[in-house]
Amino acid sequence: MGKISGPLLDRIDIHVEVPAVKYNELSSKKVGESSVEIRERVVGAREAQRRRFAQRRGLFSNADMESKEIKEFCQIDGAGANLLKTAMNKLGLSARAYDRILKVARTIADLANSENIKPEHLGEAIQYRSLDRNFYGV
Repeated sequence: MGKISGPLLDRIDIHVEVPAVKYNELSSKKVGESSVEIRERVVGAREAQRRRFAQRRGLFSNADMESKEIKEFCQIDGAGANLLKTAMNKLGLSARAYDRILKVARTIADLANSENIKPEHLGEAIQYRSLDRNFYGV
């Protein structure tokens, strides 16, 4: 991690730490979401984005949004704003990380078939900035 600069790391939308899987989890009979179900959610989210950006030239997905579109399409309620403010302050996140969290939260909301970004969508998006926390020693 010491070899990756903060500004470079800041440009990566999602950071996921993948720990080793424990034997009990591997041998579990518990069935997760099927690939077909996941595909249906992804197709639905992509369709929501296609409709959202239909009148926007050169804009096809949440990842393509810039500041103007983020302000328009990634509005959050008071509880979400408080959660994001707390995360920004405690984790020392940058303005770039703020925008990326909102775009990822918008995508998570789309995958959940939710018109609005809810605090739980923001919370999940914030969790995907784990390398920021590790890199900056928070």
